Amino acid sequence: MNYGSSSNGDSGGSRMPTPPQIQMPKIPIKLWMIGAIVLAIFWLFNSGITLYTDWLWFQAVGFVQVFSTSLIARVIIFLAVAISFALFFLLNAYVARWLVKRNTLFFSDEALVAQRVVGQVTWGVALVLAWLVGMAASANWLTVLEFINRVSFGISDPIFGRDVSFYVFILPLMRFVQGWTVLVLFLSLFGAAGIYLLEQRNNLEEGRVVVLPHVQLHLSILGALIFLMFAWGHWLDAFDLMYSERGVVFGASYTDINVLLPGLRILMGLAVLSAVLLVVNIFIRRNALPLLAIFIWLIGGFIARGVVPGVIQRFVVEPNELNRESPYIDYNIKYTNQAYGLQDVREWDFDAFEPLTAADLEDNVDTLSNVRLWDYRPLLQTFRQLQTLRLYYTFNDVDLDRYTVDDRYRQVALSARELDKGQLQSPTWINQKLQFTHGYGVVMNPVNEVTEDGLPNFWIKDLPPKSTISMPIDRPEIYFGENASDYVFVNTREKEFDYPGEGNQTIYAHYEGKGGVELNNFLKKIAFALRLGDSNIILSRDITPQSRILLYRQIRERALEIAPFLRYDRDPYIVVGDDGKLYWILDAYTTSSLYPYSERVGNQFNYIRNAVKVVIDPYNGSMTFYLFDDADPLAQTYARIFPGIFQPAAQMPETLKKHIRYPEDLFSIQANLYLTYHMKDSNVFYNKEDLWAIPNETFSGNTQPVEPYYIIARLPGGEDEEYILFQPLTPHNKDNLVAWLAARSDGEHYGELVLYRYPKQELVFGPLQIEARIDQDPEISAQFSLWDQGGSGIIRGNLLVLPLGNALLYVEPIYLQAESGRIPELKRVIVASGDQVIMADTLGEGLVELIGGMRPPALAEIVPPAKEGDGNAKPPAVDQSVRQLAESASAHYEAAQEASRAGDWAKYGEELDALEADLNKLLETIEK
Repeated sequence: MNYGSSSNGDSGGSRMPTPPQIQMPKIPIKLWMIGAIVLAIFWLFNSGITLYTDWLWFQAVGFVQVFSTSLIARVIIFLAVAISFALFFLLNAYVARWLVKRNTLFFSDEALVAQRVVGQVTWGVALVLAWLVGMAASANWLTVLEFINRVSFGISDPIFGRDVSFYVFILPLMRFVQGWTVLVLFLSLFGAAGIYLLEQRNNLEEGRVVVLPHVQLHLSILGALIFLMFAWGHWLDAFDLMYSERGVVFGASYTDINVLLPGLRILMGLAVLSAVLLVVNIFIRRNALPLLAIFIWLIGGFIARGVVPGVIQRFVVEPNELNRESPYIDYNIKYTNQAYGLQDVREWDFDAFEPLTAADLEDNVDTLSNVRLWDYRPLLQTFRQLQTLRLYYTFNDVDLDRYTVDDRYRQVALSARELDKGQLQSPTWINQKLQFTHGYGVVMNPVNEVTEDGLPNFWIKDLPPKSTISMPIDRPEIYFGENASDYVFVNTREKEFDYPGEGNQTIYAHYEGKGGVELNNFLKKIAFALRLGDSNIILSRDITPQSRILLYRQIRERALEIAPFLRYDRDPYIVVGDDGKLYWILDAYTTSSLYPYSERVGNQFNYIRNAVKVVIDPYNGSMTFYLFDDADPLAQTYARIFPGIFQPAAQMPETLKKHIRYPEDLFSIQANLYLTYHMKDSNVFYNKEDLWAIPNETFSGNTQPVEPYYIIARLPGGEDEEYILFQPLTPHNKDNLVAWLAARSDGEHYGELVLYRYPKQELVFGPLQIEARIDQDPEISAQFSLWDQGGSGIIRGNLLVLPLGNALLYVEPIYLQAESGRIPELKRVIVASGDQVIMADTLGEGLVELIGGMRPPALAEIVPPAKEGDGNAKPPAVDQSVRQLAESASAHYEAAQEASRAGDWAKYGEELDALEADLNKLLETIEK
């Protein structure tokens, strides 16, 4: 081949021309190269600032090893992948350029310049691609470290016999390496092909392409390597069948194992055959042969992955689905229960459901002394109305916990008072960053006590916190909380606002803790100013060498910075320690989406353990990660990767250990899965013969699922009351109660799940059935209508189902909220058992009427004292005229609703007038 031309103009001679001796011109530096250098410098500078400030923060919180481990892993992976890619890419480019030179006789000036440009471009492309590929690969640093430090699960999958650790730790790394290798090979193939296309530029101008032998040699080898990687990918695809969604359950199905798995092995063979033919064709040089093999591989993939499995699934499996799928349903049941910790649920059956008696009340005094009359939702409104005290304070949520007060086990509601800087009247940089830096204190009330005005009986309230019980708070400042999303500076020349005093007095504070990064040199100031884009850090004279910057003050975000491999609960909760300090406790989970045959939750994960409890100091921001499940392989693996990050659960102070609780997020996931996965028989499971559901209740006029709730109760057959998380359950599409599930939180029983079933031959009312009975009661309906007429809103709180031995007590608090005041007040308590539904002013009065007027001595603190002379007599019946008016009002209300649905507006108006008349008469009767 001749890419050159004669330079002496002699076209008639047969003498071969001598290549001209030319001097290679210097290639000027292009603007894009300058831009690339500037961008690289900017990126390095910006990354350096980020790394430096991150290192300062990790050093301040005491987790430098976590930072260094992740950074070193990222750098090593980046360098390994980037260098490997660059070497392989440049090697192929060099081979391609060498083969081009070797098979080219002469070079023109233009060709020589082009070759030099190609060399420079090749280096530039190699470096850029190596950088991009390396950066993308470094994001998989945790996958690599998990593989190196993996711990066996001790459980094998039922198909391939591989330990679960293979799927969780080894398979992801194999996928990463296989995908990276394919990418490197393809990019190298495209790079070499580009060089060869330059060799063909004359032919391309003429509209034809000639594949020369040296081109075929090189590209065939690369193509063979690519097909070998495809074959490895098909081998890995076989293990991905463990996550198939083809069958009736999650995991490999009959069709997957008996049709698709052999198809994948055939595809693996076809890919290897294609690779072999590409190599063989180097010698026989028949281009049709490798193209035929590739075509067969593509067609085989279409048939093996789509056509044949679809046909078998439709015409073989579906007509005999239960028979074909039974073994795989069993696998799904077994491995789902394992993955979510449901295999250890202890199930009990009630021999009989018994009506509530006075003896049941006497035997469960501590349970009745802790009945939660304060629903957290209206209580949060009450806290915000009565205890924020200033516009710039807020309560984020209400936490439920238990404390021993005066030697009694009591359930309480408490909430942290945090800053809401959006309400500051003058939001300047100084008051947002230097003055208003922290929230202050908590409020606490027992869940069962109500004042005469229908308000909570505060045990801890006001500013500074005032406690009516033996629970002083010595460090009420909250610098780190649920609502703190910005950074602030402490120990500055500006006074920090602490809390508002009496009148116009303002109390100021000076931070005495060790939280945050100390800004003791100018370099730190510059670094954080650039990182945060805040020039005031440098310009402000109020920031001194003793000043500290507090970052990541939102506690979930803070924990995530330290341990991004954990999943965190939505609801951190505040604890008042015996030492007078406040603490945040945050539940953390180890999760994976790669557990074989286990059902996935929200397409996010299919394995979860509440392995870690994080304790965060609201004042200093210090974090301690306590390991509560040292048998969890994921937690063990992370402990190997980051030595010292977890502390043993035994080292948690007793003042905190007695406040750990089973997390609601995890319990909700487990309860929802157990609705189906309590059925262990594949036949029953397939037909959903015993499918359960979360019951509904009425809250604030809306029907919604019953949320799990914390209660203090004694389990049937137990000796003492304990703190449990409780969830009633009903049959699917039915409202009667079929069972209840509880998670235990106290002492050595922490983490145990127990299920109690009711006899199927007896009717046990579920929450919605009790709600219906409440709605149908004429006296209660009339009272609700009366309140609605008065311009107030009714809030029906949680309907609590409380187990008392073999009996059940239903309790629903009723709140009244004026349209103007927006402060919910507890006005009535509805109690029910069996066919009886009672609404009373207090829980005690309701219990007395529920058990026929008896006042057991053991319930003296709960039930009201008997009036002189009435003994144990049942309270007098409601006046007959009141009852008749209530029933008439209820009937007119129902008639009005029916007329409204029928569109009979004349009838609707008549019934409303009649309802108003009944209500007026009822008011007159009550006033008399």
